[in-house]
Amino acid sequence: MPATRLMPTDDAADLIELTREICRKDLAPRVDDAERAHAFPEQAFRTLGRAGLLSLPYPEEHGGADQPYEVYLQVVEEIASVWMSVAVGVSVHSLTAYPVATFGTDEQKAALLPGMLSGDQLGAYCLSEPLAGSDIASMTTRATRTADGWSLKGTKAWISHAGHADYYTTFARTSDDGGKGLSTFIVPGDAPGLTFAEPERKMGLHCDPVAQVMFDAVPVDAARLVGAEGDGMKTALSALDAGRLGIAAAATGLAQAALDAAARYASEREQFGRRIADFQGLAFLLADMEAAVTSARATYLHAARLKDAGRAFSKEAAVAKLVATDAAMKVTTDAVQVLGGAGYTEDFPLERYMREAKVTQIFEGTNQIQRLVVSRQLLAQVR
Repeated sequence: MPATRLMPTDDAADLIELTREICRKDLAPRVDDAERAHAFPEQAFRTLGRAGLLSLPYPEEHGGADQPYEVYLQVVEEIASVWMSVAVGVSVHSLTAYPVATFGTDEQKAALLPGMLSGDQLGAYCLSEPLAGSDIASMTTRATRTADGWSLKGTKAWISHAGHADYYTTFARTSDDGGKGLSTFIVPGDAPGLTFAEPERKMGLHCDPVAQVMFDAVPVDAARLVGAEGDGMKTALSALDAGRLGIAAAATGLAQAALDAAARYASEREQFGRRIADFQGLAFLLADMEAAVTSARATYLHAARLKDAGRAFSKEAAVAKLVATDAAMKVTTDAVQVLGGAGYTEDFPLERYMREAKVTQIFEGTNQIQRLVVSRQLLAQVR
């Protein structure tokens, strides 16, 4: 059941219809087999790229579509309602272009963004490390000056698209000044000294390969330092605000898919001579699921509209990520319950949805971190 949407323009409405068509014809027929095979969905990304759906919120002059964030996020949600791994990949890719688009020089934008936004390239976002997850300032990957630019050494962890990306947006330490000693680099995917560990054996999102990325004296041209040296923390935190909205939208799409599957099943399954949907206890459960999905969508759209208006949205992004991902976990769990024993089997996608939902409460900042962000900003406003 398609989500009810109020799009800001006719072009935006057309983008949603295009996304739904691609999801129906190109993604839906392949998702189940691909997830079972843990196959990287390269063709799916190429299809979305050719349709211009990997570059929606970026400037048209560099290959983007100049769409507001509220439109881009609803496209992500539509993709997630069919293939969560691909939707997460779209969000990650958009995040990788953010530092160049926001903090890059005109020369860097002209040199790098066309490739990033063309649909021919896929990016990876290298921030987390084995011992530096939520505590970004403790990262140890180091960039050392050379005659031609920089040399990067260290290990990044939990990196989507590792081994498949064409470039790696990487944060590394350029001084020992804590959070003020981090800088941002765009590392080519074929750079010498760049290697990858075996993918993590994850509970879900099997088509989103996640692995450690190792930098062993990886050379990076001076022109690929994005922003000022030492501004990496500011860049990373700014990008994460936008990235959290991408995950909120994806989580909402996943929850919508679970709700739709549960409602269809409840309308078809009969017990005691009646549809199980006609029993008030189950009907109320479905109503609560609908309320959770609708609330999640409202929170991420509110934050996106603040961002589009040029207003502060960090707190609202954290709220959206928190609300939407908690909703995804609850709705997918309840959807399994609606199907009963059938929901616990691989004959239906609900068990996969439930496994995929869990990680949304963890990546792009755990939901405990989101609560910390929200509470600090809330209390700062009342001092």
